[in-house]
Amino acid sequence: MSKLELSPSEALYPVPVVLVSCGNQDLANIITIAWCGVACSKPPLLTISIRPSRYSNNIIKEAGDFVINIPTQNLLKEIDICGTVSGRDKDKFGLCNFTKADPSRVRSPMIKECPTNIECKVTEILSLGAHDMFIGEVVKVHRDASVLDKEGNMDYSKAAPIVYNQGEYWSLGKKIGRYGFSAE
Repeated sequence: MSKLELSPSEALYPVPVVLVSCGNQDLANIITIAWCGVACSKPPLLTISIRPSRYSNNIIKEAGDFVINIPTQNLLKEIDICGTVSGRDKDKFGLCNFTKADPSRVRSPMIKECPTNIECKVTEILSLGAHDMFIGEVVKVHRDASVLDKEGNMDYSKAAPIVYNQGEYWSLGKKIGRYGFSAE
């Protein structure tokens, strides 16, 4: 197989598309993030990376917390709006008809319309160049029963998550295996 050498870039794909809410019930914002990932399992730590010029960057720095909301495919238009419109100019909760839901461990509101909400407290901020990486300790996870199977596990076909591939939104396909199947 012939391979081309390319310039360094953020060539990783796919990456999850999430809506990060921040602030408080009175002054809240939402930002669409594709630079999101798992940093550690014990304690559970998630990362989000945001350019310093973005409105949400300073809100999260001041609040010290954020919520990662995992949207469904039916929210694709709202996802794109929250990634292309600035919260400095528009109230994204109002613009997208999103409902602020009360968190239990942080001040930042959750997005009720997203079936999974992950409350995070900022433990560290790393300035990495074009982005600041926020490391957040997961302090509470909320999940709608509508996306669970009969055993109470996540049913990804019901959750309908979205991934980002170099400028394009994609849905996930079908399950093709599970961890450890090769050893059976």
